[in-house]
Amino acid sequence: MSITSSVPSPTSVGNPVDEEWLRERVDQALCDFVGDQERTLLAISPQLSPVCTTVRDFVTGGGKRLRAAFCYWGWRGAGGSPDEPGAVAAAAALELLQASALVHDDLMDRSDTRRGLPSVHRRFEALHDAEGWRGDAGQYGGATAILVGDLLLVWCDALFGDSGLPRDAVRRAKPLFDLMRTEVMAGQYLDMLEPAAAWTEPTPPVERARTVIHYKSAKYTVQRPLQIGGLLADAPAELVAAYESFGLPLGEAFQLRDDLLGVYGDPAVTGKPAGDDLREGKRTLLIAEASAALGAADARFLDDHLGAPGLDATGVERLRDLVTRSGAPARVEARIAALRADALTALAAAPIADPTARAVLHRLTDAATARRH
Repeated sequence: MSITSSVPSPTSVGNPVDEEWLRERVDQALCDFVGDQERTLLAISPQLSPVCTTVRDFVTGGGKRLRAAFCYWGWRGAGGSPDEPGAVAAAAALELLQASALVHDDLMDRSDTRRGLPSVHRRFEALHDAEGWRGDAGQYGGATAILVGDLLLVWCDALFGDSGLPRDAVRRAKPLFDLMRTEVMAGQYLDMLEPAAAWTEPTPPVERARTVIHYKSAKYTVQRPLQIGGLLADAPAELVAAYESFGLPLGEAFQLRDDLLGVYGDPAVTGKPAGDDLREGKRTLLIAEASAALGAADARFLDDHLGAPGLDATGVERLRDLVTRSGAPARVEARIAALRADALTALAAAPIADPTARAVLHRLTDAATARRH
């Protein structure tokens, strides 16, 4: 079922030159699509109601919508029509992919919260407990989260393929859409492998961390959405290549900011506990830089206690202090600034057809690198 008829007309939500206009359109597209899917699920069984409620809350309850934004402005930069509802729907499909990744990521990281609310596996674990069901509540919550994430992955493909854009436009972009999904799964695996493996290969931890960043985040957050949007609008090869030159450094800078927030972010703003990345044992570039700069005893302490079971607030504070004393945060900040400069240089040289798209992409660069959540 195409959702294009249910997306509000441009005049109903504002001017198609600002980010808030786009966010409202994407949110509406997601709300309508999820509503259609809820009816399908409830027709199967009313017992799927908790799944419907959880998915709706998770998909429509927040998020930066950056992937949708880069996809839409990639479309605009290639000369795509400003008020094409199919472009909005296709961009919204990337938010379903993001939701799928977050549900699975929270389970793998054993995260209790997302955006200040219980993560999906914790939500179903609590439901199991509240209902007094048989079996292990934690296993039930985890298994349900896998299924919810898989469902969202299926839906992202459905929405992208039936966005309402011409079939030849979708066919042009679909191979890259599929490659993006493969890349993010590969990046997720490498991220999970990093703390588990006994590394004997000569590749330094900093380089391994950058590989994870590129495939788990940078390509998937900025580069691929831009290129997909461009291909939907039949962008020339030169522009698709320019989107890569702009998107990859910006995507890396975005993730490095995320890494800093995972250690130093304000829980009231991030919606995650303070120092959550330290509890989860994430081997980010920040941690790799810190380990490389610390003395042997401190580096060993950081390695032994990062993500350790039972790591309490005092332990988190000690790890955070080690990271700070290593000088790694300043080096990561400097890298973010250098990557931002590289991205803006590439943006200035890109053969973008729409001056509004160029201006908005510049603003999105600032939003991605200077954010607090």
